[in-house]
Amino acid sequence: MTLPIDTSKPHPARMYDYFLGGKDNYEVDREAAEQFIAVAPEVRDGVRANRRFLQRAVRHVVGEGGVRQILDIGTGLPTEPNVHQVARAIAPDTRIAYVDNDPIVSTHSMALLDDTDAATSVVLADLRDPRAVLDHPDIREVIDFAEPVALLLVAVVHFLSEADDPYGIVTTLRDALPPGSYLVLSHATGDVHEDGRTDAAKVYNRATATMNLRTHAEVTGFFGDFTLVEPGVVKVTDWRPEQPPAPDAPPIGIYGGVARKDG
Repeated sequence: MTLPIDTSKPHPARMYDYFLGGKDNYEVDREAAEQFIAVAPEVRDGVRANRRFLQRAVRHVVGEGGVRQILDIGTGLPTEPNVHQVARAIAPDTRIAYVDNDPIVSTHSMALLDDTDAATSVVLADLRDPRAVLDHPDIREVIDFAEPVALLLVAVVHFLSEADDPYGIVTTLRDALPPGSYLVLSHATGDVHEDGRTDAAKVYNRATATMNLRTHAEVTGFFGDFTLVEPGVVKVTDWRPEQPPAPDAPPIGIYGGVARKDG
């Protein structure tokens, strides 16, 4: 299920872009983002920390893990350095398929790519239909599921409600990966704040996707029987940081982890 461009409701990807200081958003996105900031003032630090976690995780799966294929679902609006730039700085032959359900994201992503870049594809598809994602011809053209793949689900699964069957969706995607593959996942939580940040999550009730905060145990469950890479599922600021957080840094309510499929 893909979504038409709807500028009457906030969209998570465009709100995320605003939090990062981008300009690819609309007034409705900015209004909702400012409402979120009012009840969760650490959100800008959080999305930047999440972005840094993504970059470190990509460097790990490509550098130490040796993976040369990346399937990035819920990619969001392009923010440099993008996944393909991070990966190809280590291994120039890395192939990447970007997937998002917002046509604006797809348009911006395609504009960044060289027409001759056959090793990267941008696909308009929805995480809630994982089989359609896996079977999409533009993904199959770039990703060979007989070889290890790094699946990125970064700051997207928390937009799946229980009615969407989030564990079933992630399991379908995990099961499609061969041994030697990796899952990189980050997810919003209310664990680290006394108020659970429930008021912040409610801001998304009028957006095109609601936010569903989950506990550490619930987030860990998405990795299934994959083997977690040290330090496991932790706050994104604590996953192999290049430098320790500042003493006065606000707590970040996003868990992240990287796990490998053994064979």
